[in-house]
Amino acid sequence: LRPEGIGGVDLNAVPVVTVDPDGEVITGYLFADNYFELYVNGTRVAVDPVPYTPFNSCVVRFRAKRPVTYAVRLVDWEENLGLGTELNGGDPFHPGDGGFMASFSDGTVTGPAWRAQSFYIAPLNDPSLVVQRADGTRDSSAVPLAANPGADARALHYPVPSDWAQPAFDASSWPMASVYTEAEVGVDNKPAYTRFPSVFSQSGAKFIWSSNLVLDNEVLVRFTGSAGSGGGGTTNRAPVFPAG
Repeated sequence: LRPEGIGGVDLNAVPVVTVDPDGEVITGYLFADNYFELYVNGTRVAVDPVPYTPFNSCVVRFRAKRPVTYAVRLVDWEENLGLGTELNGGDPFHPGDGGFMASFSDGTVTGPAWRAQSFYIAPLNDPSLVVQRADGTRDSSAVPLAANPGADARALHYPVPSDWAQPAFDASSWPMASVYTEAEVGVDNKPAYTRFPSVFSQSGAKFIWSSNLVLDNEVLVRFTGSAGSGGGGTTNRAPVFPAG
């Protein structure tokens, strides 16, 4: 479906996934560059249904009990598997970029209060430039883009904890999410984003990723709201949703 605006979104047609039978129904809007898997209180409730082309936004509904733990697996598109590159503008080894924004009717929005950790970093000329901290986290923010990345480029892959999406998982050592502008993510000409300002640009949500928007290709992000209300961005203002 390609609605022209939020008024064309029929929420009654969106199935409600039950996470907690005694919870409340929450609606969420998500825009991911390029792929996401959404977990709520440890249960997977949504998977990005559309491949790389075109960029797309998704609406989800679920019944969950507060405090809600949101955990999202984010993956940037690649054609050269394991190397973090794709065909773009005639360059067969172009390193793409990521970006993720979401707003939920419990007031939760993506922002700097979220945690974000990378688990796949590429393309790299020198993997040793990635900072590996004693607590197990890593930071590629200061790593330069690989010069002439090709089939010989290198990558770092880290094992994903099996319980990373569970509410009890301790992500306190993960870095805080980095916030990016619309221009940095490159969404100014993406109808799936620009047609829905009330749930994206005007909702208080921010584009987030790890510390490196280009080299970090698989990023896990988490946020747990309070028992009484949501939040998570630079503002606690709840997004505006259509009736229905």
